Amino acid sequence: MIDEVAVDRSRFRKPFIVTLLAALVLAAGGYVYQHRTPGLPAGLAFGNGRLEATEVDVATKLAGRLADVTVHEGDWVPRGTVVARFDVEDLRAQLRAAEAQVQQARKVADEAQAGLRKSGADLHLAGKTLQRSQELVAKGFIARSKLDTDQAGLTGAEAGVAQAQSRVAEAAAGVLAAQARVDSLQATLNDTALKAPVSGRVLYRLAEPGEILAAGGKALTLVDLADMYMTIYLPTRQAGQLSLGSEARIVLDALPGQAIPARVSFVAPKAQFTPREVETLSEREKLMFRIKVRADPAWLAAHRDLAKGGMPGIAYVRLDARTAWPANLNPDRK
Repeated sequence: MIDEVAVDRSRFRKPFIVTLLAALVLAAGGYVYQHRTPGLPAGLAFGNGRLEATEVDVATKLAGRLADVTVHEGDWVPRGTVVARFDVEDLRAQLRAAEAQVQQARKVADEAQAGLRKSGADLHLAGKTLQRSQELVAKGFIARSKLDTDQAGLTGAEAGVAQAQSRVAEAAAGVLAAQARVDSLQATLNDTALKAPVSGRVLYRLAEPGEILAAGGKALTLVDLADMYMTIYLPTRQAGQLSLGSEARIVLDALPGQAIPARVSFVAPKAQFTPREVETLSEREKLMFRIKVRADPAWLAAHRDLAKGGMPGIAYVRLDARTAWPANLNPDRK
């Protein structure tokens, strides 16, 4: 009876062991699949990173009081849009005074021109008078002393013309100086309207109406969504095959079905230790080269609100121009 029980246990033990082994094999296979080494063609490389966008500060050249800030955080702002204005009453008063000075300087210039014309007429008359006196003296009709007097009159008339010409030049310079003052004030007045230097989205509103900003003070920070890039790190063997303009792709974790076209815009001229916060497949102790992959501006313009700064993902770069891109870049690479 005991032998029969032992035989029955042995009979059930073998299927159990086979089932357990099969389960272990499947589990091991699943683990290997989940942690498999990325399989890419030899001419491609990749690195993990985060999508970054260029931030642009809108700052003032002048010190003054903000009268208005026309945009809020999150607003889309086209390039050249006025985003803030300063209180300009004092500047407008100075501009009006400068414009009045221009009018006054022009009147002085007109008077100087009139004086030059009069001096020219006096010179012409003195010349004619001297010529007649010379003829009369030659005929003996007048004394020679009259000739000397007329000669002195001509010399004085010539000096008067020279002096009038100097006044004309001085008046013209006064007009230019007054006009330059107007142009300077107008330029300063234009600078009191802060304009967006790029098209982008308002990231931070740093000042409010009524605040006084010093020269260089920041009113807003814009995110240039047409200039987004991802920084990755590659070992020497791969970085040495890259050049500026090499074709690339960016796949974001949040957009696994979108392979964003890109180009290599920067390759570090020297190696460095990989930053601690960047995950790579190589050991951290090894020196790596920093690579910047810039997303295609046309794609970004067409998908303006799709890609966002800070999104993690993977940048793929093509080391060999002859290597074809895979039909599907695996978004599950780690």
